Amino acid sequence: MHVRTLTEDDLPLASAVCIDAFMLAVAPSLSAQGVETFAKVASVDAFAERKQGDNLMLVCEADGVITGLVELKQGRHVAMLFVAPSWQRRGIGRRLVNAALEQARAEVVTVNASLSSVASYQRYGFVLAGDVGESAGLVYQPMEKRLP
Repeated sequence: MHVRTLTEDDLPLASAVCIDAFMLAVAPSLSAQGVETFAKVASVDAFAERKQGDNLMLVCEADGVITGLVELKQGRHVAMLFVAPSWQRRGIGRRLVNAALEQARAEVVTVNASLSSVASYQRYGFVLAGDVGESAGLVYQPMEKRLP
């Protein structure tokens, strides 16, 4: 298992991993609007567009398969973190978060965590940082981690 930078060739598989994990863990708790919003954000075209900006995108690869993805926006905000359902609970999320945090450019890294992922982010050292919010149907818990 290793973490590396997302390539153009990875976009379809990376998008599929994110959508599969989201549909299983997050979508059941959201409105149709929230599911539609996420589908747009996780599309191949949306990833390709963000890849051109100031977003670090890393994938974890095992046996030639993309098993997870993390996206760090502007060096300070975890915009996405997903692990393929069949690869969860094997340390992939932690590897991805740690790799992204090594390249953070801020003292505090933030995330708007889906409610089902709050416990995972707490295990990664993030703490609650405000009230639960909602945007375009996506429900989230603001969290942050102060870096040493």
